[in-house]
Amino acid sequence: MVELRGGRAMKVFEEKHPLLIEHREKELALKKSFYQWKIMAEGLPHGNSCEEASELPSEVRFSASRSNEILSTKAITGIELKLKGLLGSAEKWESIEDMKKIFWYKRTTMSDYVAEHWKEDDFYGYQFLNAVNPNVIKRCTVLPRNFPVTEEMVKPFLEKGSSLKSEMKKGNIFLCDKKKMDGIPPRTYNGETLHVTGGFCLFYMNPNNKLMPIAIQLHQQPSEENPIFLPSDTETDWLLAKMFFKSADVIDHEAVHHLMNTHFLAEVYILATVRSFPVIHPLYKLLFPHFRYTLHINTTGRTALLGPGGPLNISSLGTDGVIELMRRALSELTYSTFCLPENIAARGLESIPNFYYRDDGLKLWNIINSFVKAIVEYYYPSDREVCKDTELQEWICEIFTHGFLGNKASGFPACFHAVKDVVKFITMVIFSMTAQHAAVNNGQFDYHFWAPNGTLLLHKPPPTTKGQSSMKTIMETLPNVGETVTFAAMVRLLSEQYSDMVVLGAYPEERFDEPAPKQMIKEFQAELSYLSEAIAKRNSELEIPYTYLDPSQIENSVAT
Repeated sequence: MVELRGGRAMKVFEEKHPLLIEHREKELALKKSFYQWKIMAEGLPHGNSCEEASELPSEVRFSASRSNEILSTKAITGIELKLKGLLGSAEKWESIEDMKKIFWYKRTTMSDYVAEHWKEDDFYGYQFLNAVNPNVIKRCTVLPRNFPVTEEMVKPFLEKGSSLKSEMKKGNIFLCDKKKMDGIPPRTYNGETLHVTGGFCLFYMNPNNKLMPIAIQLHQQPSEENPIFLPSDTETDWLLAKMFFKSADVIDHEAVHHLMNTHFLAEVYILATVRSFPVIHPLYKLLFPHFRYTLHINTTGRTALLGPGGPLNISSLGTDGVIELMRRALSELTYSTFCLPENIAARGLESIPNFYYRDDGLKLWNIINSFVKAIVEYYYPSDREVCKDTELQEWICEIFTHGFLGNKASGFPACFHAVKDVVKFITMVIFSMTAQHAAVNNGQFDYHFWAPNGTLLLHKPPPTTKGQSSMKTIMETLPNVGETVTFAAMVRLLSEQYSDMVVLGAYPEERFDEPAPKQMIKEFQAELSYLSEAIAKRNSELEIPYTYLDPSQIENSVAT
């Protein structure tokens, strides 16, 4: 039986007719039986209970065209790699250049650029601002006690006559600290334990507005066997230090900033919405278009990424280590880190130059916020309506319980008392499922196809003394042929743009009946279009264009 209810969006306390009240209750009871919570792993956000995508209700599964395109991409990728004898090969690469031959026709301007410039320090620094993991560095005013960088060490890399202390005062020193990865047991490979380095990287914004790495310590505790590597070390020592630090960053990016913070938490928002709101609720109408394909991609992706032979399973940490990393990250997560204006301010990055993720992201945040504010205030004219909406209160309670595991210290709300709180939270949800996912996902092929620039797996132990490495060491450290192409195939699939893509702000299904929200959608679309034009104009003048937050390139949901 199919029951269709049209007309004006209705909140629960506005229903007066007994038949419609009963219909509302039955709809939610039915959806709660379809969409059930399941604990995926202790300490992680909960997910949907379906083991296979085929068990999901048809309204949230892939379209036939999307399924066919994904199968086609997988098949073409697999055939190409098999023809070349790369898939499953345990051989080591003979030379760096050989890695360029992985795919015949799947290349981008940016992936070619990365392959040519990956060794350069200014490009290494640039990636911590504008590649796929732009949320990990912060301004440094005091060095951590366990990162004993001295003035003498870094003086050659600072402006002539300057000092580390004075550059810190000017706000030109930045830090990336991977301490949450410290002490997680890596997996074993052929009987030997692999290595993950949860250390530090210090950056300097030089007078040419280039962010330069100036010191790397690969582990948290300083010792003779954990030296501080510098740009003045031998080329291969410095390159190895950068590769190990970047590998830790790639694992952190894939597991935490991509998989958990966008995919897994998106699943929480979706399940809470379909369980708490009937289709006639205004917030269901607002949110549902941003849920397209997410439950399907997550249900299949969990096994594909974390299961045997999956990219995260064969990473240096392995599945158990990756789950522990996500567990640690979730326990430290705060609401403010998910709200971009507060995130940027807390990291002291308001004025760092050439930070296009910040520039475009803040504009997008404000555009989304204005749209959400208009819709929410139309349906909730006062705080009283917010407090009266029991379905809304159940929604946020489910998210707090199943997404953030009831952690009050996180600052995430467990209930709503004011309209402004609802506006802020829904802005965060839509931003995370559209713009933030695009920022951490869409450039993965560009930056991580070229394994030496960043890979989930390194084989040799990190250097413990200086002057012992060579290009041979680097080749032995990199993943073997089969592992490299597994990672390359993953980023290819994740970065693919499909023909049925729905861009941010496009709502093919008209869910709102009233003229006012329809007009608000048109204004939202116009603002996104203006921003897209401005970004295209700026990018035309850049050596490395930043395209990931161009609204015309952002999908309306976590769909890849």
